[in-house]
Amino acid sequence: MIRALIFDLDNTLTDFMKMKEASIDAAIEGMVDMGLPLSPEDAKRRIYAIYEQEGIEYQLVFDRFLQECMGRVPPELLAAGILGYRRARDSSLILYPHVRMTLLELLRRGLGLAVISDAPAVQAWQRLHQLALQHVFRPVITFEDTGERKPSPKPFRRALEALSVTADEVLMVGDWPARDMLGARGVGIRTVFARYGDTFGTVESGADFEIDDIQELLGIVETLNRS
Repeated sequence: MIRALIFDLDNTLTDFMKMKEASIDAAIEGMVDMGLPLSPEDAKRRIYAIYEQEGIEYQLVFDRFLQECMGRVPPELLAAGILGYRRARDSSLILYPHVRMTLLELLRRGLGLAVISDAPAVQAWQRLHQLALQHVFRPVITFEDTGERKPSPKPFRRALEALSVTADEVLMVGDWPARDMLGARGVGIRTVFARYGDTFGTVESGADFEIDDIQELLGIVETLNRS
């Protein structure tokens, strides 16, 4: 009997990478307009190199980028980059098709819904608030809650405890096999690969189920709960 579902956040509920790229492009455009002495292509390459080193959520990326390429951090360029990023982020952070409808139907059926995200807590909650999902998920487990990221079993065990369910009563839905699928399987949770959010060109996900649209979850849950 499926009593709850656990979701990854980025690239499962919302197209995070599309939002990130649009935000970086807008930031670069703003900085170039204020005199950044680099082409947009070179600036983008350097910014993503910093993300590769520090992680995609690195909050001081523009400070470091400007320091590395100019030897200082001109406030007018930093301000232009931050403002451009925030404006584009706020307009491009949207849900994948059918997410809201599917989540509301799962809630209507009485299932518990949780999120496990490797994003910092504040950033994860900011995205949930912006997507108007802040009241949908309990719990929301982030890195700060356990000190470990997926595929560590700790976030998954914390979610099971908070949901008051056993592993065989849960489905884990995510886009990253090496983190979402592997971590959930490690504690006995069945897995659903969100192929629509895949950014790695995954061929074999190793998941129990694969979906091309999140609303397919409704049929999976219905089938499992009939068996």
